[in-house]
Amino acid sequence: MDLMRAMKVFVRVVDEGGFAKAARALDLAPPVVTRIVAELEGHLNARLLNRTTRSIALTEVGEAYLEKVRNILVEIEESEALADEGTREPRGHLRVLCPPAIAVHQLAKHLPKFIERHPQVSIELHSPGPVETVDEAYDLTIIAARLPLQGEFVARLLARSEVVTCASPEYLDRRGRPSHPRELRTHDALVPPISELQRGLTFVRGSMGADGAQAETCTVVAEKRPTLSSSHIDTMYAAALSGLGIAGLPSFVIEDALMENALERVLPDWQLFDTTLWVAMPSRKHVPARTRVFIDFLVGVFGGADRDPWLEAAGCATPRRSNPTVTR
Repeated sequence: MDLMRAMKVFVRVVDEGGFAKAARALDLAPPVVTRIVAELEGHLNARLLNRTTRSIALTEVGEAYLEKVRNILVEIEESEALADEGTREPRGHLRVLCPPAIAVHQLAKHLPKFIERHPQVSIELHSPGPVETVDEAYDLTIIAARLPLQGEFVARLLARSEVVTCASPEYLDRRGRPSHPRELRTHDALVPPISELQRGLTFVRGSMGADGAQAETCTVVAEKRPTLSSSHIDTMYAAALSGLGIAGLPSFVIEDALMENALERVLPDWQLFDTTLWVAMPSRKHVPARTRVFIDFLVGVFGGADRDPWLEAAGCATPRRSNPTVTR
């Protein structure tokens, strides 16, 4: 039995949540994956997984063994990366976790340039939903967070993305262009179904400048139920493009639509809130070349600074305010 191969197969079965999915990811026949794990259990004289017809679950021994195996595989990979550093082109498989909207509207259009530069690197992209912290099952995690990051990991700043109100020009031609947040009360709203909306949305205008000028806030409570509520960002985006109403969307989603005049920013002097984008990885002494070059690529693409490159590119950036909680 190839013990190293068996360890890798076992970890992939756990990460993928089943033998069939692991087999597809490893390009192996399912019976081969099943046999390898069974041989590993026989070698250890211990059951690592409890199997049912629909799922698998780690045994107590399996959980402990998984943690040790992950550390072993990381140490081996880091040792190989250290030996190859500076002498070999980045290569290998990179597992990346990121929010779906970032995958669709940003990574998908930038990845061809990365692969052109590093053709021996393959990327496995997972986008199951919102991502707010590092997942150690992945080489890299792209995080969109409103709060400062906390945890034992290494993170690089990518950019800041503002959530702004927008609508199609056709909708605004039909219903009018609001000049103040209060005018949104009678408009068709496209909003996420969050409890905070029951208390209204707070808009901010102005900033705390050197002259001590105070920011102005306005909290809006709609006079009618939202036209559409959805936690799926791309559904809201599609609805806004179709003229259904005014939506609040991240700048990294609507950049192209703003530049093509398919969407128009509403209330450009007012801001809702912003999120910060990071690329992070578990703390490691030696980072594989493929991981390092992908981080550098993302920082280069998005700027690596506390600014919104997407609104800047669209020509409608909001002046940066230093204190988002100031009230009037």
